Parts: sequence; structure tokens; C-alpha cells
Amino acid sequence: MGYNVAIAGATGAVGIEMMRTLEAHNFPVDKLKLLASPRSAGKTLTFRGQPMSVEVLDENSFAGVDIALFSAGSGITKRYAGACLKAGALLIDNSSAFRMDPNVPLVVPEVNPDDAFEHQGIIANPNCTTIIMLTALIPLHRAWGISRIHAATYQAASGAGQAAMDELAAGTRAYLDGTPFTPQVLPHPYAFNMFAHNSPWIEDEGYCEEELKMRNESRKMLHLDDLRVHATCVRVPVLRTHAEAINVSFRSPCEVAQAYELLRQAPGVKVLEDRAANRWPMPTDVSGGEEVVVGRIRRDPTLDHTLDMWVVGDQLLKGAALNAVQIAELLIQDPSRLPSQAGSSI
Repeated sequence: MGYNVAIAGATGAVGIEMMRTLEAHNFPVDKLKLLASPRSAGKTLTFRGQPMSVEVLDENSFAGVDIALFSAGSGITKRYAGACLKAGALLIDNSSAFRMDPNVPLVVPEVNPDDAFEHQGIIANPNCTTIIMLTALIPLHRAWGISRIHAATYQAASGAGQAAMDELAAGTRAYLDGTPFTPQVLPHPYAFNMFAHNSPWIEDEGYCEEELKMRNESRKMLHLDDLRVHATCVRVPVLRTHAEAINVSFRSPCEVAQAYELLRQAPGVKVLEDRAANRWPMPTDVSGGEEVVVGRIRRDPTLDHTLDMWVVGDQLLKGAALNAVQIAELLIQDPSRLPSQAGSSI
């Protein structure tokens, strides 16, 4: 059985990876519709060896579409969600538009697959840092029960889109050439620099929006309203692939050796390290790969039942495009769980 699939935001960094992932996974696409803003109309992309023209996203774009993958920003998702649902398409969204809506499942297939089947026409992709973190933590949570997470993230330019990646490359060239460069996409010079995450600062909380996403989304997906999550998010001059230093406490005693064994057996996770060489996962190991890579697991002697671990994942893939496609793959295992008729509402 084939499905008619649309990608909204098809020319962006995540949209392009969505298309590549559909192809790499041999997703049963009958027809693919590539949608973007008017400035991208007519641009040609290649899918399964065939050139495809990008169409303008509008209210009529979803006629005949079974699954719509959105990565065009929360404003665009909110604007076109109604048209998508009215057409009878399942909307899988990569933005923050509906993540915390109690009627919209927030899903990582390795973490909470059953939630996906409770959808009412929309399923949300979590934030990239949350996806990467929980993919690595879920096998440990099932064994010992997480009570607290303290995370420091080192986030690549890809999290801010293709324009930020281009700006990092241009700024690096300018730095090496000794020529002036003024950033336009990010608030500070990026080359050979790092700075606190550029998402909006929430004065009352004392955190930036990115840090609160990790807390709120983790609570929702793990169904733990009282889960203690503390995060510090930082932009680092890496093109793609986020890294996270995670300190995690459990409700029962945990063991380093068992943690390694659980992670080696976990879907979507890979252990990579060489202790003798002081070699741990790096962005260059993970860029373009689908697995979340883990290493340097050790006991924290200052807290009971607590481990430290180093986690790296490709932000564009498992942190975004791949997770969305995996949600679609999960749903088509039981086609009866797809929207059955037009006219759904949000």
C-alpha cells in the first residue's frame, strides 16, 4: 500500500532531510508533494532519482494527502493545520506549535510509541535536544525510574536552520581571512565562539525557552508531571549534531555496567568509546547517522543512584526529520489509525 505524502518546508534543512529519509527508508510513498513559500516555488529537488518541482504551500495543498510532514515553523503550522486536517491528512509537525497541547501526542517512537495512537489528526515532534536525550535515557528509565535530570547541551548551527549553518561557514572563512564579518542570523559571532542559546529569555523562569522545552517535553512524554529537569543550553560552532552532558538520578540503585548493557541493546542507540585512548563520541562520528551515540558513563559519587553520560545525536536526523518519518512508519503499521475522513478539527 502506498501513501500520498506532503512535506511543508521542503526546501529547508529539515525538509530536505525528511525527503532523504523517506527515500533511504523506502517509505511506501505513492505520490510526494513538496511545499514551500512562494520564493521557493519552481525550485527542483530530486526524489528517487526523479526531479520534482516545489509547489507553493496554500490552503488547497493537502487535497488527497494521507500524511503531511511539517517543518516550516510554528506560525506556518498553526496557519495551515486546519486545512490539513480538513483534507483528512495526518499532520506530523516538527515545530513547537502543538507540542504542549494536551490533545496532541508528543512522540519519540523509542520512548512513548503508544501515545502516537491517541492522536486526533496531529502528532508533534519534540524539540531536538529532548529527542536525543530521552532516546538515550529511556532504557535506563525503564530499569530504574528517573527522578531527576541535569543536562548541559552543546548545540550545532543546524538547530537554527540552513541560514545559520551558512552563516557559521561564512563567518569561519572571514575569521581565517582576517576580514570583518557581521552576523545576521544569530545574535553573536559564531566562528570560534560559543554563547547561551539564542531562544527567547523567559524572565520569570530565569531560563531560555530551549531549556524549558527540555523540562516540559520530558515531563509530558514520560508522564511524570513532577520530574525534576534542569538544563543549560549553549550554541557551539558545529555545523550539525548536538552533544549533551547528562547527569541523571534514579529512584532505585543503578550500575554502570548494567547501563552499558541496556544501552547496547536499545533501539536507536549506539555505544562508542575507547577508554584507553580517552576517545568518546564526537559530532564527526555521528553527523549523517541515525543513531544516538553514547559514551563515558560513570557513577556520580556526590549523589545517590546517579550516573553521568555523554550523548551525541544528529540534530537534523534523529533530532528532527528521522523522528518524524519514524512516527509515520509507526502509524502505517496499522493504517486504521490514520485519519479516516476529512473534517477533523483542532
